[in-house]
Amino acid sequence: MPSISWNGAFLTTLVAILGTTISPYLFVWQSAQEAEEQRIDKNKKPLKRDVANGLEEFQRIRLDTVIGMGFSNLIALCIIITTAATLHSEGVTDVQSSAQAAEALKPLAGPAAELIFALGIIGTGLLAVPVLAGSSAYAVAEGWKWPVGLARKPKQAVAFYTVLAISGLLGIALNFTAMDPIKALYWSAVLNGVLAAPVMVALMVLVRRPKVMGKLVVKGWLYWLGWASTVAMAFCIIGVAVGMFV
Repeated sequence: MPSISWNGAFLTTLVAILGTTISPYLFVWQSAQEAEEQRIDKNKKPLKRDVANGLEEFQRIRLDTVIGMGFSNLIALCIIITTAATLHSEGVTDVQSSAQAAEALKPLAGPAAELIFALGIIGTGLLAVPVLAGSSAYAVAEGWKWPVGLARKPKQAVAFYTVLAISGLLGIALNFTAMDPIKALYWSAVLNGVLAAPVMVALMVLVRRPKVMGKLVVKGWLYWLGWASTVAMAFCIIGVAVGMFV
């Protein structure tokens, strides 16, 4: 059974878990895809200008988000429980490599442990790499006001596809370095969690500005729930910082 410990190590792991759930790239990816669909479909207008379709569009977006995040958190919970039932029960609490993690699955999966683990890693990579690389490409290209969009041909968005390709190649290059992949995953999740807090603050400020949102200013319980999540994330980060220096 997990136990709560208010120390730096526990809070750092909590920030890592939050960093994989409330991750900055998710904000970029979902908003970029919504904008992409609106740009492709000539019958669609930005909701700020076409409030009449707002209710229907928000219902679709809400359903998309709830289902997506629901599955995401269910998978994360399954990973945590499976890890506890295999690695932790065998006394493996400091995994240094993927091979070591696969070894711990042998009591459960037998000779097929390595194959199952490899298929899981490949499946995760095929799912995650396009989203992660795509998010960085959207963020960089939109920041410089370059043409963006996976619906555009490479010649129509050279800079966007260049960032996309470089991001993918950098990810592949990490496999040929001495970097510990498990630690790289862990600390990248921590970094995502740290970066999420200021992004969330900026979002919560923007959603209350009529100049940005028009008539769709966020109000009520959703607004305060957003701030509650932001404050919780910020307190975790402050706890990590304090734990490092105390």
